[in-house]
Amino acid sequence: MKYDSITEAIGNTPLVRLDPAVHGLRNIDLYAKLEMLNPFGSVKDRAAWNMVRPGLAAAAERGAQIVELSSGNTAKALAVLAGMHGLAFKSVTNRMRIPEIKELLLLLGAEIEELPGQSECLDPTDTDDPLTRFHRALTEDGSRYLHTDQYYNPRNTEAHLAGTGPEIVKDLDGRAPDWFIACVGTAGSSTGVARVLREHDPDVRVVGLVAQASDFIPGIRTLEEVHHVGLFDPGTYDTIESVSADEAIDGMLTLIRRCGLLAGPTGGAAYLGAVRHLRAFDAELTERSERASAVFIVCDRVESYLSYIRRRRPELLGRPPQRNSVATVTEAETRSATVIDVPHAQRWIEREQPLVIDLRGPHAYAALHIDGSVNIVDELFEELVRGGLPFSRRRPVLLACPVGEKSARYAALLTRMGHPDVRSLAGGIVAWRDAGAPLVRD
Repeated sequence: MKYDSITEAIGNTPLVRLDPAVHGLRNIDLYAKLEMLNPFGSVKDRAAWNMVRPGLAAAAERGAQIVELSSGNTAKALAVLAGMHGLAFKSVTNRMRIPEIKELLLLLGAEIEELPGQSECLDPTDTDDPLTRFHRALTEDGSRYLHTDQYYNPRNTEAHLAGTGPEIVKDLDGRAPDWFIACVGTAGSSTGVARVLREHDPDVRVVGLVAQASDFIPGIRTLEEVHHVGLFDPGTYDTIESVSADEAIDGMLTLIRRCGLLAGPTGGAAYLGAVRHLRAFDAELTERSERASAVFIVCDRVESYLSYIRRRRPELLGRPPQRNSVATVTEAETRSATVIDVPHAQRWIEREQPLVIDLRGPHAYAALHIDGSVNIVDELFEELVRGGLPFSRRRPVLLACPVGEKSARYAALLTRMGHPDVRSLAGGIVAWRDAGAPLVRD
């Protein structure tokens, strides 16, 4: 097999049937679409090349810089493609969460700009969000950027209409699977593949998987975040279900150790979500003596996520289990944490003068924060807490994060550790801002 360019090797990835002895489904053939075998390592290779290709010639003429709001695989693929065509690439994000990917982007020659923002999935109606303002500037006439705009660009979806979807049908001998299970990030792959499959069989059932609200899984958005994605259409999915970070890692371990697939946590989430969803239907098929098929996507490889795994499950890498880890906090504990709204918090701050800890990144904190609060980024705060309570039990504590989800989990953990009065700000800094409560800027 000979190519004139590495871009010709994008696509035509294998579809592998998983051993039923591993997943336990007796009447459903479960297939993994191995997008991890694209040349730059992920499903995003397809979208990146399809989005950037039409503008390359004009970008080269005017010396434009390729730019994308991405801290992951789309940025990685675009950085490679930009370098191949003599162009510069800039990754813009509210925060680089995975150190290995940040270092790889720098190795590829990318420029990285971290702007304060509530989420990488910006809300286009939030004109106060610096990421939203930057996004709008990219589309102005005369821009010196070639903005691929993965959250809104229809060519993201079209890459899978032309490639991924038809490949699945071809490899299943011209048939669509009965189920397609997809993790939802930009929604490009799930939307494009679902459309193709339903053209072959309108009865294909599509399951969208999102991250639990208080969890971070690389490449997967929470339900709240996906509603800010321009390509997301809830009508694409017959059902949307959530997956936890621990479930994603458990699924990843199964793919790696039992199936020989060096999948990352997104693929693990897709696998576990698929098996969990299909079990009930498998039992029904047994009663009817029928067979069915299902497909999920393995988005990328595990090597880029070792620090993520080390932080959440150190014992998998031969390290002692975490002490006082927020990853061990249950949903029941989180629900029982003391959460207070903005007016209550304002009165409490004035009366009791609690220690206010802002868990957001430094750029977001510098842009706007509660006067007198202390900025401790959540990853650093987690490290501090592992060694025990990092402050006196005699002083009350108010925790704040962007929307109040992460701070509630930390409040539950600190309560479990014996702090008598720790509270979480309901709705986070977003709610504080929307209530018109005072914020200061560095």
